[in-house]
Parts: sequence; C-alpha cells; structure tokens
Amino acid sequence: MVKGLANKILRVDLSDSRIWTEEQNENFYRRYLGGAGILAYYLLKELKPRADALSPGNVLVFAPGPVTGTAMPGASRLCVGAKSPLSGGIAKCEAGGFFGYELKRAGFDALVVQGKAAHPVYLWINNGEVEIKDATHLWGRNVLETQDVIESELGEKRLRTATIGPAGENLAAISCIMTDVRNAAARGGLGAVMGSKNLKCVAVKGKTMPQAADPEKYRDMARWMNTNYMNFGSAARFHDLGTGADMVGGNAIGNLPVRNWSGGQFDDVAKIDAAALRDSYRISMEACPGCQIRCKKVVELENELYKVDPRNGGPEYETLAGFGSFMGINDLAAICRANELCGLNSLDTISASGTIAFAMECFEKGMLTLEDTGGIDLRFGNVDAMLKVIELIARREGIGDVLADGSRKAAERIGRGAEELSMQVKGVEFGMHDPRLKQGLGLIYAVAANGADHMTGAHDTLFTQEGRGMEGVRSLGSLDPLPAGDLSTAKVDRAKNLHLSRNFGDSLVMCHFTPWTLRQQVDILRALTGWDYTDFEALRQGERVATLARVFNLREGLTAADDQLPKRFFSPAPEGALKGTAIDPEAMRRAKRTFYTLMGWDPVTGIPTQEKLEELGIAWAAAESVPE
Repeated sequence: MVKGLANKILRVDLSDSRIWTEEQNENFYRRYLGGAGILAYYLLKELKPRADALSPGNVLVFAPGPVTGTAMPGASRLCVGAKSPLSGGIAKCEAGGFFGYELKRAGFDALVVQGKAAHPVYLWINNGEVEIKDATHLWGRNVLETQDVIESELGEKRLRTATIGPAGENLAAISCIMTDVRNAAARGGLGAVMGSKNLKCVAVKGKTMPQAADPEKYRDMARWMNTNYMNFGSAARFHDLGTGADMVGGNAIGNLPVRNWSGGQFDDVAKIDAAALRDSYRISMEACPGCQIRCKKVVELENELYKVDPRNGGPEYETLAGFGSFMGINDLAAICRANELCGLNSLDTISASGTIAFAMECFEKGMLTLEDTGGIDLRFGNVDAMLKVIELIARREGIGDVLADGSRKAAERIGRGAEELSMQVKGVEFGMHDPRLKQGLGLIYAVAANGADHMTGAHDTLFTQEGRGMEGVRSLGSLDPLPAGDLSTAKVDRAKNLHLSRNFGDSLVMCHFTPWTLRQQVDILRALTGWDYTDFEALRQGERVATLARVFNLREGLTAADDQLPKRFFSPAPEGALKGTAIDPEAMRRAKRTFYTLMGWDPVTGIPTQEKLEELGIAWAAAESVPE
C-alpha cells in the first residue's frame, strides 16, 4: 500500500454493465504516478490499434493524482483522456473543481470506462460503492439541468459531477466534459467520446481523505502556500482578477489573437478583459478545495438581451479572447453568454471559438455563402451570428453540423482553399497565444501529442529577462534569459524541459496557477508517499508521459508530418506589435529535429528509440505497432 493513494483503479464496462476494481503494485504507481501517467498507460495498453474514437472500443480515463483529495493548495485537479475524435491521437486535458477531489476520496486512483451502454446511463460512485443508473430521462438536458435532476433523485447536495450536454450527446468532436457544471475537461473532443458510450454523467461523493506518510510536513507545506501565495505576483494577480488580467498588455506585445490570427491589433481590448468583467458582471471569485488563490470568476447578468446564471461560472482568458478579439467582438455581455452556452452544451470554448472564427473568415472571403450558413451573416463582429452558431453546433443543425467536428474537418468539407484558414495542429485549435511571439511555445504546439494546447508548454515571455520567472527555469538547467522569438538549441532545450515539467505536474496532478516550484512539488510527493523521490525522477516522469503519448499517436497513424504549424504563422501579422515578425520555417524545422534528438527520438521520424524506451522503463511500448 502506497501512502496517499487509494491503491485501487475502478473499472467499468458499459457494454455488459460490469464493474470491478484492480490493484497495481508500488512500482506501477512510482512509474506512472497518476493523472497523465496513468492515462497514457491505460490508453496504450488497452485500446486496440486504430480503433475508432467513437466506437465502444475507446477507453475513457478519469485520473486524479497522488495529491488529489488532500488539503494541499492546487491539488484538486484530475486528468481526463481518451483517443481523440478530433485528432485521431491522444486527448489529454485537466479539469479543476471538486470532481477529482471527490473521486479520490471515494477510494479510487482512477476511473477507466470502456464499452457502450445499450441506453443512456450515468454512474453513481458513493464512497466506494458504484451503480450504473438509467439516464434516459436526462438525455437532451443541458449540464446544469442534469446536475439538478441527479441531485434531486439521489437526495445528495454534496455530490460532484462530470457531465455532457447536447454537444457531447450529438458527438460533436469539439465537445468537452464539464465537471461541477463550470469546469471543463476541454480539449480533444472528450464529450463526444463520453456521448458515444451513452454515458451522460459520472456523479461521485467521497469522504475518506488520503493519509500522508509525513502528515506534519504535509500540513506545514499547505500552510506555507496559503500564508505566502500573495507574495507571488502571478498568484496575487489570479486572486484579484483571474485569467485575462493582462489582455491589454498582450495586445501591446502581439500575443492577443485577432480575427482568426489574420489581424494583429484589437483596439477595444479594454472593453473585454478581466478588469472590465470585474467592473461590470463579475459578482465573486471562487476556489477549488484547499486553495486560497480563488481564481475562478462568477458572473451574473440579466438585461434586455442576455441572462447568465451565476451557477455557470464565468469566462476565463481563453474564452474572453476567443469570443472577443478572435472574432472581432467587443460586447462583454455577449461573451459571457457565449461562455454559458458552451458550458451548458458541453462545448470546448477554445475549439468552438476557433472554429467559428475560421468560419467567419471563410464567409468574409466568399468560401461560405448565406446559402451555406442558412441565412446567417457570419461576419467578424456579428454577435448574434456567434451566439446562434454555438447553438447550431451543439444540435448539429445546418452550418453547425459542418462546424461541429472542428475547423480542420470543416475546411475539408468546405474546400475552396479553406484549409489555409484552419488554425490548428493535429485538428486541435490553438490556445489564444500567438506562436509568432512565443516561438518556444509554438514548437511545443507543433510537437505535443495532444495538439495546440497552451497548457502543455510554458510561455517564452516569462523568461526573457532577469527577475521575470527565471528562477522557474534555472532549476531545469536553463541559466540565461532568451528572447521570446529565439529558436536556438538552448531555447529548444528549455522548451523541452518545461514541457516535461508540465507533464510531471499533470501526473501529480497539480494546478499550474499555484506557484509551487518543481522542488516543492517533489517535496510534497515525498511527504505524501514516503518515497525518496527526486527532481530527476520528476523530469523522468514527464519524459515518460510524453514518450508514451508519442508512441500512442504513432500507432494510431500520426507521424512527424503532423507536427506542423499552419502556414499563417510563417508570415507576419499585418498590423500591431508583430507586424514584420514571423516564424522562420527553416528555424522551426531545425528546432523540431533538435527537440526529437533531445527527447531520444529519431531526429527525422520522431519515433522513440528502443534505447530510450528501455531507459524510461517502458520497453513494453516497443511491442506496439509503431511504423518503421
């Protein structure tokens, strides 16, 4: 038994309503840890090669980390993943709130779901007891309605949920899973995977807190963060405004996305940032369990045009930018409503906004017509069109059916050169950060197994001068500040190590907004488990996760050719701070080869070498069908 862990994996096969648990040994947990590590293991081990992502053979994994369920700040998250219907490779993302916290306290280190129910069902996990319950009456309901009905029929007000709305039911590949109504396991189409299994919701309640090997040290570290977090600039900023606090600054340096990345300047940014939200519709800030940062916005709105229920939370930076500047929209109330509509319908706000912005550019360039859109004037800046199309996507009606599987597949259907306007990697739309500015992040966008996810790599602008985050990379061996646009070997090495550090954090699973250093995360794990864990092991864990995910993608048919940014980023922005700035294609090509080499992968194909797999203790992965 490993301290701090439940030492049980919950398994559910919906095809035959079978429920069982399995136990793994201590070496399993030390090698895969939790979260992203357990996710990568089960997907590669149990999913048959080239299985359809929406078939019963796909495996859906909910994996908290070792620290989840404890009172440690930043330790309530979980990792969720499956084979992605959007990319055809791995989908991996994290969600906050209380769901992962309760799942761990209910007695499980992960939930692994396979098969497909004969009719809509939901899972009820209550302190270790598990039931499959009929959900026919819930099918078609939105996320908040589903939460209310389940609470009522179970007579439980403290339960936590992971739920899909109509977009997930209708198998939209840009759908997500909503935890506790307002938190999203967003990227890669996991809502569609859940819908394909006829699984409407997982409801959970737990009461057993994991016990640390050194409880006094563990409590001391939690108290230290809760006492000192305001001394860290990023945490203090998140406490005051949440994400989106620096959108004006982002616009000034060229980071803010504008009109599907075709623009470079948004003059109305101050109308849609987190400060404007605070001064207009924000009514409170809320927190995940055990965290004093309280970065989650809650908005309430009721006027002649829009009503927004505060139970649905509020928009984060990606949503403010995605439904704002990215579409040329400066109506903050409409952005709040768009955020609510996406949450209620279980749509990823990043892919939804990215796909609608793509469609807007297609419309303005004549690739889509009023006949194609059903009469919707789908131009940049059209608020009514934006809100209408969100609902059409969720229902897969009209133009919404064309857009429901993301911009890459929509471009294939539209033709007429629309592929040039699809801003994605591996089918996954970009986070709202311009890789022409943050070129190390751009490299990670290209090579990361789960596509253009802004959370899987660190952001170059944090490490360009002394006193601005350099302490966070010196412990990784990167001693000197580097320009954001640099793609030297030193920058690639930094980007790689930050990527590995993020993968370790996603295995632990710790929130990236809580300013723990790598060493502190390792100390937390040592106090929890009693292991003599080291910084070396932490980075090795991150490398193991990245390599297993790479093997999974290769097995599913993705290759080095898929590690490619859209052509638009190799041309300068037409205006703003990035006017005249573009990614050098040759520099990016060299950077990718360097990244592969530093990872122990073949420098041309990106296939992990046998020696690297053996070094990482995952030689078994070589038996998977990796192309030659």
